[in-house]
Amino acid sequence: MLSTRSTSLRRGPLARFLHGVTSPYFRYRHANLIHGVRVALAMAMSIAVTTGIDMPHGVWASVSVLVVIGGLQHYGNIRKKAAERAIGTMLGAAFGLVLILAQMLTGSAMLFFVLMCLIAGGCAYYAIGKAGYVALLTAITMVIVSGHGDLPLTTGLWRTANVLIGVVIALAFSFVLPQYATYSWRYRLADNLRECAKLYGALLDGTPMLAEDTARRFYAMSQRLVQARGLMESVAKETDVPVARLEEIQRLHRSILAALEMLVMSMPETAQASASRFAIACSPGEYAVRQQLLKMARALRFGRVGLLHRAMEASAPPQGCGAEEGSATTQGMHWLAMRFVEQVDCLRLRLSEIERRWNIEGARPLGD
Repeated sequence: MLSTRSTSLRRGPLARFLHGVTSPYFRYRHANLIHGVRVALAMAMSIAVTTGIDMPHGVWASVSVLVVIGGLQHYGNIRKKAAERAIGTMLGAAFGLVLILAQMLTGSAMLFFVLMCLIAGGCAYYAIGKAGYVALLTAITMVIVSGHGDLPLTTGLWRTANVLIGVVIALAFSFVLPQYATYSWRYRLADNLRECAKLYGALLDGTPMLAEDTARRFYAMSQRLVQARGLMESVAKETDVPVARLEEIQRLHRSILAALEMLVMSMPETAQASASRFAIACSPGEYAVRQQLLKMARALRFGRVGLLHRAMEASAPPQGCGAEEGSATTQGMHWLAMRFVEQVDCLRLRLSEIERRWNIEGARPLGD
């Protein structure tokens, strides 16, 4: 009995704590804090390693840690970003040693400065492009290692060693609780769909909505829409979903927000009766869209893709994704509500088509 109780106590709070800390949603909500702790621990490690063995010029190990992961984004391709910065740092160290050797062999300071300027110019040439950050870090590290021609080879070697130590430490800590773009993309979309469900439900229920509060809520959704747009390239790399597919989801996301905003803004603040008449005029499919939005949000939030198919059961079949309704009877708010329902169901279909890619819990772990 005592053993069972102690096991329960040991697994209870500790298990919940570990689950909370390692969960993707915790990393999403506390990305800044996690990144700050990560960098602080990496700095402490670099100081401990270089100071513990009394390594000359150990400060450059800490500088390298900050250069490699100090400003690293919390989502999307963290390994690729860290590797690019590490490559630039090591290339710069190699160029710096070459410059020191060239000066030692020729004794010409002029040759040293000419070569340094040429290498810096070459790095600047490639800095405008995909390898821009690698080129920039190459030039910066070159100057750190070689100085202005006044450093001996031993100093350059010590600085190079410290740079490599800093890079290794930075790469090791960059993999600790990384924040992936796919999770951030999912959670932002889920938040917007949940907010859409609340607003649409208020519209159907005839709940008056204040203009200031409504504007604030749509502004927050627009911000999440923009942030999701910036994540798509990283999401595509993490999930192998073509960017064109994600662009279509983004377009539907934007269309849903626009249609809902038009529906809400067309209602006066005190137009409860008008909203009630709108609800009565709605078809069953239009009224069920609130539950569809909530189920889609839950599917994205918790990775429960079965909710996408249940959402289909709660809604009327779409009239065609992106197609224009030709009937002259579908006018005004009723026509706009039908279009809103259509766009929501099209979004559900697009998400269900790639569910095995973004549903991390049911597929492969990200980064593998």
